[in-house]
Amino acid sequence: MRKLLLMFTLLCPCVVAPVANAASWPIKPLRLIVPYSAGGPTDGVARLIAQHLEEQLGQTVVVQNRPGAGGAIGVGEVLRATPDGYTLALVAPGPVAGLPALQTLPYQLSDIQYIAGVVKYPPVISVSVKSGISTLQELVDTAKKSPGKLNYSSAGNGTTPHIGAELFAQEAGIKTLHIPYKGAAPATTALVAGEVQYELSDLAPVLQYHRAGKLKVVAVVGNERLPQLPDVPTTVESGLPGVIMETLYGLIGPSGMDRAVIDRLEQAVTAVNANEDVKKFLHEQGGAPANLNDQQYREAMMAEFSKWKHIAEKGNIKLN
Repeated sequence: MRKLLLMFTLLCPCVVAPVANAASWPIKPLRLIVPYSAGGPTDGVARLIAQHLEEQLGQTVVVQNRPGAGGAIGVGEVLRATPDGYTLALVAPGPVAGLPALQTLPYQLSDIQYIAGVVKYPPVISVSVKSGISTLQELVDTAKKSPGKLNYSSAGNGTTPHIGAELFAQEAGIKTLHIPYKGAAPATTALVAGEVQYELSDLAPVLQYHRAGKLKVVAVVGNERLPQLPDVPTTVESGLPGVIMETLYGLIGPSGMDRAVIDRLEQAVTAVNANEDVKKFLHEQGGAPANLNDQQYREAMMAEFSKWKHIAEKGNIKLN
């Protein structure tokens, strides 16, 4: 009996230590990695969320940009970190659902702890004013008349804009050329300059240019019009019911994180999304709070994985 009591005493610290640590978490600053370049839509969302997470968690949240390989470099850095909740990433679906469906990566989906779905944005299709195209139907007609002549920009290979544009091409029955750029900002700059004829992207990077007449948003990708662009039809309205896509930004970390830390982060994200300033900012950019818990977020990304894999197989897209 004494031996059993001794063994129990020795084991107790190992059992209770993680719970105690989680209860006092966080006790130091957090790193929030953005696996894309500064100035893009993901970076903007991350900095907004980080600012308000600091208020909820009582610790500094340092945003760090780690662009490259469609987001895989930054995500890989997070997944190699200690799973203590102090190294996280704010990501679009690409590196945590899409890229794994398109190529072999140095990490697996099982390495990812999906923490919370934070913000959602419906993509839009925009055209260069220099293209002479002014409607989605004109874009489709022009592409059909000259297969392979029109080109489109994206934030990079395997990103949501790339796969969304491929879905659009498949459903519309057109052949166009993909020109990848190193982020959403340079992809939109190329569209404004007339280097490409069209782009599928989040609303945020193109809205100011649309209002200034430097490009034209011709369709909202989905089945609901945006209040910011009430006169712009949806892809469903335009006769392309299969062209539905959504950019879901979420918070991830390495697998093995303590359940109590995950719950704390979920609660903090929910509180941030309830903030009126946050909701106003998102609305102005065409977005909305997502408020998905870890399981809901994971299920959404698994659905994205299957969708991207189908689109890639149909379009013979291979990145390796």
